[in-house]
Amino acid sequence: MPSNKSVSDASITQFVNCRILRDHRLQREDLWVREGHILDPEKLFFDEKGFADERVDCEGQIVAPGFIDAQINGGFGVDFSQPTAEVAAGVRLVGKRILEHGVTSFCPTLVTSPPSVYHQVLPQIAVENGGPHGAGVLGVHVEGPFISAGKKGAHPEKFLQTFSGPGLSDLLRTYGSLDPVSVVTLAPELDHSTSVVRELSQRGVTVSLGHSIANLSQAEDAVQHGASFITHLFNAMLPFHHRDPGIVGLLTSDRVPPGRTVFYGMISDGIHTNPAALRIAHRAHPTGLVLVTDAITAMGLPPGRHTLGQQVIEIQGLHAYVAGTKTLSGSIATMDMCVRHFRQASGCSVEEALEAASLHPAQLLGISHRKGSLEYGCDADLVMLDDDLNVRATYISGAEVWRRT
Repeated sequence: MPSNKSVSDASITQFVNCRILRDHRLQREDLWVREGHILDPEKLFFDEKGFADERVDCEGQIVAPGFIDAQINGGFGVDFSQPTAEVAAGVRLVGKRILEHGVTSFCPTLVTSPPSVYHQVLPQIAVENGGPHGAGVLGVHVEGPFISAGKKGAHPEKFLQTFSGPGLSDLLRTYGSLDPVSVVTLAPELDHSTSVVRELSQRGVTVSLGHSIANLSQAEDAVQHGASFITHLFNAMLPFHHRDPGIVGLLTSDRVPPGRTVFYGMISDGIHTNPAALRIAHRAHPTGLVLVTDAITAMGLPPGRHTLGQQVIEIQGLHAYVAGTKTLSGSIATMDMCVRHFRQASGCSVEEALEAASLHPAQLLGISHRKGSLEYGCDADLVMLDDDLNVRATYISGAEVWRRT
C-alpha cells in the first residue's frame, strides 16, 4: 500500500498485542507513535492514509505511561546533595540506571544543606528530555532548609533556616537561583511562609508541605495560597489526631479551593508507612496519591555506610538510618518496587497503582498534557510490564531505551 505522508515523513511505530492504560483502564488497543508522540490512529488512517513503518509485538503485556519520580535523592553511589564537579554526570548515571525500573522522568532532590552546596550543585543540574542516555530531568526538588527543627528527620539541624521576611529573598540567597527548581518543600508554620508560598506558586514552582509541625489551619492557609503537595505523608509531620489532624487532614479538608487537588507523596516501601496507613490515605483521597521513592545514595548498593548530604547513613537490611540512630533517612526502594507494594498493600487496581506513579505526579507538576498519560499528542514515554508489574522494557519518545534480557 502506498503511503501518504503529507503531514510528516517521519516513520510510524505501531505497538500491537498489548493492553494500554488509557482513560483510567487497561484497554486492548494498539498504540501508534510518530516523532516521539502518541498518534490518534483515526486521523492517521482517514486524514493521512498512513500506515506503520515498524511494528512492536508487546506479547500481551501492559503498556503504561513511564513512571515519574518527584522525590529521589540519588542512588547507585550518587548523592545529589554532594557538591562535586561531577554533579551532572551523577544525575545522568542515576537517570540511566532508573530506566530499568520504569522511570522516564524525575526530579533530583536535594536535602537540607548549607547555601554553598546549593550554589555549587543547582547550576549543574539542567532540565532536559530523556533518551538513551537516561530518564529526563523535570527540575530540582529542594527539600529544605526552610523546615521545622521539630520534624527535621534526617536533615541536619544546624543548616535549617527560617524566613527573615516576606518574599523570595531568603530562597534566592540560599539557593542562588530558582531557575532549575520545580518543587520546594517547606514548613507552612514558619513566619512569612504564606507570602513565600504565594510567590513560588505564581512562578510555577510546586510548593510542598513537609518536615513540619503545622496544624490543619496552617496547612489549609498554605493550600489556599498555592501549596499543592505534601512531602512523604505521615513521615516528618505531626501524627493524626482527631481534634487537629494536622497536615494529614488536608486529604479530606473542605477548605481546599474548588477545582484544586492536594497531592501527597507516599514512600510505599513497606517500611516508612504501615500498610493500614497506606490504605487509609488511599481510600480517603485516591486521586491525590503520588508514589515517590525518596531513594538515597545506597539504592542499588549493598548494605553499609553511605551519605545523604551532610549526614552519614547506615543501611541495615531494607532500612536506611542516620548512622548511630534509628532515624529513617530516605529509602533504598526503586519505583517499580513501590508500585508493586502499593498494589499489594492497598488492594487497589492495577490501573490505580500505575497512575500513582505516572498520571498523578504529572498532574502535580503541571505537565499532564505531555507526560504521565497515553492520550493522543502526549510524549511516548512508556513502560512495558507483565501482569505482576515487573518492568520488561522502557521507552522514551517511542524509542526503546532499556529491555530486560
